[in-house]
Amino acid sequence: ASHIVPLHPLIVLPVLLVAAMAVTGLLGLLLERLAYRPLYRRGATRLGPLISAVGASIFLQNAVMLIAGAREKVYMTYAVFPRTWRFSVGGISISVLVVVIASIAVAMMLGLNQLVQRTWLGRSIRAVAEDREMAAVMGIDVWRVVAMTFCIGSALGGAAGVLIGFYYTQVDFYMGYAAGLKAFTAAVLGGIGNVRGAMIGGLILGVVESLAVTFVNPAFKDAIAFVVLILVLMFRPGGILGEALPDWKRV
Repeated sequence: ASHIVPLHPLIVLPVLLVAAMAVTGLLGLLLERLAYRPLYRRGATRLGPLISAVGASIFLQNAVMLIAGAREKVYMTYAVFPRTWRFSVGGISISVLVVVIASIAVAMMLGLNQLVQRTWLGRSIRAVAEDREMAAVMGIDVWRVVAMTFCIGSALGGAAGVLIGFYYTQVDFYMGYAAGLKAFTAAVLGGIGNVRGAMIGGLILGVVESLAVTFVNPAFKDAIAFVVLILVLMFRPGGILGEALPDWKRV
């Protein structure tokens, strides 16, 4: 990015974040309008939007491959955050890049939590999620809320993609699969619909993966998310901070 625009390297990351969030936010709006709203208006079951989402993800992956090519793209990570930018805490060497990524991630999650809990849009999102028909009766523009939810979620996904690219120093058209699976696992682990639960679920999943890499074969790192997801769905489908479902609801 520093070769595209004449900016100081430290300004490149914010510019990339804003650009990625703008583009993916618009794509989210388009996805909602083309792949979700028509299904709902035609009375599709809950399985319909899920299948549509899977199809849309495959389409987007292949579209990116055709546009950008199948080869991995290298990020100029160390031009922005040199390898020498490290500091020690208690004898542990920590990269400035890791601190920056973690700080941005925490800030985004806290901002999302504030949005959902304390704003009119957040209350509308929760109302529509709870009872769409009643929310409409109360004067909430349901489709506007749904569209904004798609936009916000997609924008945050774009920001996450930029941070992942900076961390691994490269990106490819298929990189979202593993990250998406882990994000979904963290959300289920913490409790679907609970932002704080998703944060806790992400931390737990990260610790479990790190321990697995240390004490088990590192090749199984990405498979850990599948194992955690299966265990949670079997024994605690409501998640850590979610509702403890009775047996008949689990079925």
